[in-house]
Amino acid sequence: MTSLRSLLISDKPGVPTPQLERVTPAAAMPGGEINILGAHLEPLVSKVPSATVGDISAPVILSRPDRLTIQIPEGTISSDVVVHRDGVASNPLTLRVAVPMGENLHPVANPAVDSDGNVYATLSGSRGEAMPVSIFQVQRDFQMRPFVRDLMNPTGLAFDDEGYLYASSRAEGTVYRISPQGEAALYAEGMGIATGIAFDRDGNLFVGDRSGTIFKIGRGKAPGSSGEIFVYATLEPSIAAYHLAFNDEGILFVTGPTTSSNQAVHAVDRDGNTSVFYQGLGRAQGMAFDVEGNLYVAASLRGQRGIVRITPERGATLAVSGNNLVGLAFLEDGCATLATRNALYHLDLGVEGRRLI
Repeated sequence: MTSLRSLLISDKPGVPTPQLERVTPAAAMPGGEINILGAHLEPLVSKVPSATVGDISAPVILSRPDRLTIQIPEGTISSDVVVHRDGVASNPLTLRVAVPMGENLHPVANPAVDSDGNVYATLSGSRGEAMPVSIFQVQRDFQMRPFVRDLMNPTGLAFDDEGYLYASSRAEGTVYRISPQGEAALYAEGMGIATGIAFDRDGNLFVGDRSGTIFKIGRGKAPGSSGEIFVYATLEPSIAAYHLAFNDEGILFVTGPTTSSNQAVHAVDRDGNTSVFYQGLGRAQGMAFDVEGNLYVAASLRGQRGIVRITPERGATLAVSGNNLVGLAFLEDGCATLATRNALYHLDLGVEGRRLI
């Protein structure tokens, strides 16, 4: 039944004005899909409502009285979403949209961020394929420059507290230590198919061998040297890579994509005991924590791909809608960098990330 209020505020007598309550998720990548919740969003005389994000028209995928699903077009920036129905416009709602910050890359895990806010991402290539540039630096103004050459299949990236970048090589089973000038030296070897890496607060480096092992590499006594290496935990093998992240309590969280659509995020305590922290994701990959202890995972949730937020109480919601995501890292001022299979994106997510260095 049409409300009197809707009829009065409509520009066209008899045409109820679309009423928007919220968008979910509240952020998206170009190509991602969002739901607009509200009222009077159904087709009118078989004519589907239209939607705009800023001044760009967004394709409508689904139209129901209380929900409209739209796809975010390329070239869109953060702006207001408005629904139009037979010439009558809705109230606006703000949508955060990611914008490109680095292209022609091949990340396979999280990007890394140095203390100056520069972002590092790999041009990894197929296994056994040597690329001219292995790791790129994307500066704060989005200028991209070669940083490391001649590493075979760099995969996981992480900074230590001295400003050195570490990179795993899944082809060699090695980890390299890279100076601020981009000079790489072998740090550790014998890591199997070395993929995700992460430092704990004590400076120990953890390396995920996608065949089923988490290695712990102690900090060496000499500067830049590695200490004892031993098996910290074992998990099921992954078809792609292990991805690692620590929370403030020193618990190591691990994902490893499998063919299952009901994947788990594993938690490994300080003694190497493993448990399931959350189960129900599809192809879970790179992870990062915010300062409130929420875990953000590149994964599918209930069939929709993007960045999933999992609270400490293990409630999961989609925080960002987007395809082909493999990882993320938090920046300053509530922003994040999101990695797809071939590019980096910048997003004002409004979330303060946990400090890693």
